[in-house]
Amino acid sequence: MRFLLGLDVGTTSTRTVIIDENSKPVASSTSNYKLITPKPGWAEQIPDDWWIASIKTIKDVIKKSNISAENIACVGLSGQMYGSVFLDNGGNVIRPAILWCDQRTFKQCETIYKIFGYYGFIKLSYNRALPVNLM
Repeated sequence: MRFLLGLDVGTTSTRTVIIDENSKPVASSTSNYKLITPKPGWAEQIPDDWWIASIKTIKDVIKKSNISAENIACVGLSGQMYGSVFLDNGGNVIRPAILWCDQRTFKQCETIYKIFGYYGFIKLSYNRALPVNLM
C-alpha cells in the first residue's frame, strides 16, 4: 500500500499527517511554537522553529505509522501566507519573520489612502493596502 504525507506549517504549530491511499488517517503529529509580539500589533516568529517542527512531526508520524518512508508516494505542503523572511546574501535568516497578522504598517496604509483615496489606490494597484493581508 502507498501512503500520503501532509505537512502544514501554520501560525501556531506545524501539523503532519499520514493517510493511506483510501484517505484513511494513519498517524498525525503536532508541534507548537511561539508567536513573538515585541510590541502591540506586531507578530513575528523564528523561521528555524518551522523547520525544527517540520522535521520533528515528519519523524514522529513515520514512527507512529510503522511504515517505511519509501512507501510515502506523495507529500502535500501548506502553510501560513504573506509573511516576510529576511535573508542575507548567503541565504541566512537575519531577523524574526514578520507574519501575515502583523499590524505595524497600519499608519502607512492610512497615508496611502489619504494620498490616493481608497478606490484610487485599488485602481492603481489592483489591490488594497492592508496591514493584514486577508486576500
